[in-house]
Amino acid sequence: MPTHADYRLSQLDELEAESIHIFREVAAEFEKPVLMFSGGKDSICMMRLAEKAFYPAKIPFPVLQVDTGFDFPEVLSCRDSWVSRLGVRMIIASVDEALENGVIVDDGKMSRNRMQIGTLLHALEEGAFTAAFGGGRRDEEKARAKERVYSHRDEFGQWDPKMQRPELWSLYNGKIREGEHMRIFPLSNWTELDVWHYIAREGIEIPDIYLSHQREVIERDGMLLSNGDHLTLRAGETPSVRTVRFRTVGDMTLTGCVESDANTTADIIDEIAVARVTERGATRGDDRFSEAAMEDRKKEGYF
Repeated sequence: MPTHADYRLSQLDELEAESIHIFREVAAEFEKPVLMFSGGKDSICMMRLAEKAFYPAKIPFPVLQVDTGFDFPEVLSCRDSWVSRLGVRMIIASVDEALENGVIVDDGKMSRNRMQIGTLLHALEEGAFTAAFGGGRRDEEKARAKERVYSHRDEFGQWDPKMQRPELWSLYNGKIREGEHMRIFPLSNWTELDVWHYIAREGIEIPDIYLSHQREVIERDGMLLSNGDHLTLRAGETPSVRTVRFRTVGDMTLTGCVESDANTTADIIDEIAVARVTERGATRGDDRFSEAAMEDRKKEGYF
């Protein structure tokens, strides 16, 4: 007869159980949570975990996407498919609308990705949300490695890495004052490889640009950027067609792709298993402005 000692969860099952616990804890503790949902692989995994956490009931909070106006159409299509299937309420915070309404100001130097900060903070304040789930993982970038599962944000939406709360024995302190909120990261202990194993195991729908395909690209700053209407060619840049895929998605003017023949999740798992650079380090131009680029944005209110 099997004993208690014979019962073991796999690593993926342990990660799933921890994330589902976090979702349920936040739903019970906070008055008004929201899930930030871009349509990228990490936020899709969060949607799947939230679906499991509250099944057979519907997910008990809305989802929020900050639309840069420069998002990949394939990603938005996948986003809409998930929202429709699960019947959740979606809120779109548009950078274009924020500019038009004077919520943020374009000084001509700021990227659309950075403009998401003011747009997001305005949407959280307008919706009076007290907790916002994000898909950040500790393996992505060193600033994200500093952040706890519960990340306190002050009344200005700012993060102070020196004032983080301890989380001993996975006990979370969700106390906030009026005007403050928490960012919640259920995937904190996952890696990029864990995410892909979970996508494969669950048969999760993802945007097809994560898989190998042919695309017209230009080389810039050591990255391959998708050529299109939003990208202004610089002197000496010549578009060429390459076989590529995306490891992460975001503002298409700053998000690079990698040359790859991986056209199944199994191929991607094999490829990621030997990768030595994270997806953000390899393909996100907004993290290359300085050594502390991500941390600076997070202090201002970024995801």
